[in-house]
Amino acid sequence: MFDISVDKKQESNVFNTQTHFEMIIVGAGPAGLNAALYAKRKGIDVAVFSLDVGGQLHNTSQVDNYLGIMDVLGGDLSKKFEAHCESLGVPIKTGHQVESIIRLRNGNFEITLDNEFKYTSVALIYTLGGAPRTLQVPGEDAYANKGVSYCTTCDAPFFKDQHVVVAGGGNSAAEAVIDLAAWAKKITVVHRSQWRADQIILDQFKNVPNLEIFLETQILEVLGETMMTGLRVLDKKTNTERIIKADGLFVEIGNIPKSQLVKELVDLNEQGEVIVNERQETSLEGLYAAGDVTTQIDKQIIISAAEGAKAALAATNYINHKK
Repeated sequence: MFDISVDKKQESNVFNTQTHFEMIIVGAGPAGLNAALYAKRKGIDVAVFSLDVGGQLHNTSQVDNYLGIMDVLGGDLSKKFEAHCESLGVPIKTGHQVESIIRLRNGNFEITLDNEFKYTSVALIYTLGGAPRTLQVPGEDAYANKGVSYCTTCDAPFFKDQHVVVAGGGNSAAEAVIDLAAWAKKITVVHRSQWRADQIILDQFKNVPNLEIFLETQILEVLGETMMTGLRVLDKKTNTERIIKADGLFVEIGNIPKSQLVKELVDLNEQGEVIVNERQETSLEGLYAAGDVTTQIDKQIIISAAEGAKAALAATNYINHKK
């Protein structure tokens, strides 16, 4: 066995004394941190830049579907990922966000932080992820992870035999109903207009017991005490308000990929996601992307982490060929 750890004092000074790395990773969620781990173990001079560590793990109350780690808080899983990287001496720059990414004439990449510090690299992996669209109503923030969830696949088991509400009318909302049917005792769908989901998904609703659907209904407020207890909604057809008592709310109105920094560099799809191939390569040589910012369909922690590993291995091969 060999020791690739570094002295912590030496690590803390890296960003003051070094401005060029073989690999830069933008983003410190599961994809970014796993990419850093794989790159470091390959002997690559790698650095991670992110405003904070964890990504969308902070939007998840509990995680019970990450192999080998049972029933862990999202924030605690993030700390485990970070500690693993730090044990290998991966320098992680937090507290400042990346403001721009450009391709230099020599083929290297240059990032500029919000404090105007610049760093360059031979290869770059972009893992800034995405953010769930929110309802932007009173009480939503207060009861996030206290009944309000943005990931049905992650959190459905925690609402076994409870009454939950699904907000949304697209495919993600309709699929959430199907996923929740195995857990919740009652499901109520609330959507401000009509269904936009594919009929083939809606046809499966006939197999979902205790399903109630309120279309043309707008959520005005999330109610609760210590935990969420219900919703205040507006029936737009009658212009009347009512209270829906419920134990949980799954907001399924889509995600916003954080692809602004690379939109002029790589190809994006109509949703603004970065288009990648099976090796996590983008349309620009030397620039890779992984996690929720990409076109991969299933936005899951373990899938993002796996994509980070793939990106690191592909980027390592690119760097070695450059050498």
